[in-house]
Amino acid sequence: MMDYLYQLIEPLQSWLFQALVLPTLHSLGFMSYADGAYDATGIAVLGIAEVALIYALIRPIFFLLLGPLLNSVDIGLRTLGYLPPNLEELIPGLQAVPLLAFCCYVVIIDFSLYWFHRAQHRLDWWWALHAVHHSQRQMSLWTDDRNHVLDGLLHSFWLAILALLIGVPGAQFAAIIFLMKLVESLSHANVHFGFGPVGDRLLVSPRYHRVHHGIGVGHEGQARGCNFATLFPVWDILFRTANFAPVYPATGIRDQLDGADYGRGFLAQQGLALRRMWRVMLRARPTFP
Repeated sequence: MMDYLYQLIEPLQSWLFQALVLPTLHSLGFMSYADGAYDATGIAVLGIAEVALIYALIRPIFFLLLGPLLNSVDIGLRTLGYLPPNLEELIPGLQAVPLLAFCCYVVIIDFSLYWFHRAQHRLDWWWALHAVHHSQRQMSLWTDDRNHVLDGLLHSFWLAILALLIGVPGAQFAAIIFLMKLVESLSHANVHFGFGPVGDRLLVSPRYHRVHHGIGVGHEGQARGCNFATLFPVWDILFRTANFAPVYPATGIRDQLDGADYGRGFLAQQGLALRRMWRVMLRARPTFP
């Protein structure tokens, strides 16, 4: 499957490399990086194609499936007297600058996802599901798509309900999902680079997020891990979960080194995660004499 995909994107990869990347490297005096840059160009093309496809699917799915559900929730909230706020109405002048309103929604949603992600690591029953994502030992653009179905549903509903509560317009919501998916796919790529000392503090890079997936780093310690941010590392900085160490750790979960099984193949991964979650929930139940 991957060989077929590479055959499809190779002409575009070669054209971009020759027309844009190679001249840029030459002008900057970085021709020694040409081989790696060619591979990176292919990764970028694959990532953009994946995100474009997901965007093309998300928009109609959102309006056809989630739309009616959220409309029902919206009607129920309005019946109770709750009117979803709208930033363009709350902040004078914001309506005249749609891009600024969009950026505000991105910041609010990204802030919420930081805490959502921390909950995935902090709550044992949720970690049992989220561990499917962390159990991948070889990072790639597709790592972001390897999740437990239930974990993915919780993530989708969190985003949808939050968007409804803060009044994100439907078109902007789809664009926000597109933006986040683009950055998340890049941050999971198996490449040895970050955005530099300043850039890594402005936007989540592959190096920064790899530390989050590192064995012995990504799910240990008082905070149950580090580098939880989806887009902006500022949340990790503010809440002291940032790790900017210039390292490139092996990825996975520590108990995999002792033979823990997280499944090979989709069905095995899904089933094992549900059993792990069930065991955690049984341990959490109070016992009575």
